[in-house]
Amino acid sequence: MDRSSGSPTRIAVIGIGNDHRRDDGVGWAVVAELARRRLPRGVALFRTDGEPARLISAWEGADRAIVVDAARSRPSRPGHVHRFRIHDALSRSPWSETSSHGFTLGDAVELARVLGRLPGELLVYAVEAADTGPGTTLSPSVAAAVPPLVARIEHDLVHCGGAADGEG
Repeated sequence: MDRSSGSPTRIAVIGIGNDHRRDDGVGWAVVAELARRRLPRGVALFRTDGEPARLISAWEGADRAIVVDAARSRPSRPGHVHRFRIHDALSRSPWSETSSHGFTLGDAVELARVLGRLPGELLVYAVEAADTGPGTTLSPSVAAAVPPLVARIEHDLVHCGGAADGEG
């Protein structure tokens, strides 16, 4: 999925996931819901499996990128949403091991940094997953997190400033 208003991409919203691994599809579910909304001009929506080259291509040229992905955490609080800004030190942070994929977002960020292809600002929403096994539906706690997360991202799209608050 790639939807843009026809104007240059100022903000890329990227859902990372796999809709055949239950909660790992939360990023795609958020992007699908945003696609039903009237978004500001210059917003482009993308779905990706998170492979670093595809992820970098999605945010390349954007002033701001918002990434939504499932995350693992211990202890787990399924459906809990973490919000944070990415900085150069991500690969050394605790967030570098939270991805539900075989690679980390930190890997893609480090590669983009080396290549000079980071967006001006990178904001991440990590949704704690309950189940990433085979299946096509989100767990109830993760599904319940989608509507408020979509509303929060819509707010971010309208009010592009402000500091991240760590957790949500």
